[in-house]
Amino acid sequence: MPGNDDGWSLVPFSTPITGTPERIDPPQPAGPRSRWWRRSRALTVTAVAAALVLTGGGIAVAQAHKTVTLDVDGQVTTVSTFAGSVDALLQAQAVPVGERDSVTPSGALLEGADVVVRHAHQVTVARDGRQQVVWTTALTAAEALADLSVRDGAVTLVASRSGNRAAMPLELTQGAPVDVVADGATHPVPDGTVDVDGALAAVGVTLRPLDTVAVHSVDGRVQVVVQRVVVQQVTTTSEVAFASSTVPDPGLYKGKKVVRTAGVPGVRTVVDRVTTVDGVETARVTLSDTVTTAPVDEVVALGTKPRPVAVASAGSSSPAPAVSGDVDALNWAALAACESGGNPTIVSSNGLYYGLYQFSLSTWRGVGGAGLPSQASPDEQTARAKALYVRSGAGQWPVCGKRLFT
Repeated sequence: MPGNDDGWSLVPFSTPITGTPERIDPPQPAGPRSRWWRRSRALTVTAVAAALVLTGGGIAVAQAHKTVTLDVDGQVTTVSTFAGSVDALLQAQAVPVGERDSVTPSGALLEGADVVVRHAHQVTVARDGRQQVVWTTALTAAEALADLSVRDGAVTLVASRSGNRAAMPLELTQGAPVDVVADGATHPVPDGTVDVDGALAAVGVTLRPLDTVAVHSVDGRVQVVVQRVVVQQVTTTSEVAFASSTVPDPGLYKGKKVVRTAGVPGVRTVVDRVTTVDGVETARVTLSDTVTTAPVDEVVALGTKPRPVAVASAGSSSPAPAVSGDVDALNWAALAACESGGNPTIVSSNGLYYGLYQFSLSTWRGVGGAGLPSQASPDEQTARAKALYVRSGAGQWPVCGKRLFT
């Protein structure tokens, strides 16, 4: 029969007995015996009711008590409890639970239940060179990578940096070996039940101020990868070309050029901020680009003075002498090639002989030439060489004169 709840036990009591059982007794005489019988009967009923209460309470206590297993972030304990729900158990055990945490199972707490609590952690992940913060309830980096790789197989966990330490709110593995990759070498760590900083310390890898530390999985094995990052200013210099200009010079014969101001290249200085990762340049930002030494422009004087054709004995010009047709038939080109290499402006190393036919100044003037033979036109030099031949013969060129007859 349904009963009344007493407000404490989870099991309802039986309906209390409020009257006497109906039976037919022979009439009894009034007196002391009648009163005793009634009192004895009342005590019997009370004892029965008390026995029913004690029996029902024992059943309720037995049903409320249970033994369960509580796993909080891998720390497993056996708990004896009277809690009726998982929430009540966690509250009684002072286990905080946030909205991102994972609790299984939920609802009513049953005898022998395995209650698993996983608190969520924030981790930084890198995908395609971009970083973002995500939440995970994984116990280890290996577990987090396995969960995240379902969505992106190339995901990497990025450790935070503080000074020369690297931190991540997860151990690397639950005892499996891991590798530390740094400076081109791979260092095995036999027991991965350490955090990132512990793994680095185990193999003696010291972080520099800008180094990055990432954790990823290669063929199922966790690797802690250290990348050496260096940012420095690099200064480079380059040459700045000078310009060249010409100015007329009436003191020089036409076609004559003289460098009045020598050109000097300038210097350009560029300062860049260069970032390298493991020795490979990944970024370059120009901080300054200036001409630190200005170039000196070249100035060339160009002669404008007309050249004289011939000069008389008094210093005036005289025309080149006419020569016979037989002289014209001689091999003057061969003579010029032998004497000067065919260069009409050449001057001998001793400065005494000039032009195609290596005239001395006295000989040149003797055949009517003015100025320097090397400044006269090739035609004028040839005409005066022919005049010299007519006057003195091929002996004027003791070595090369024979070339006239080849």
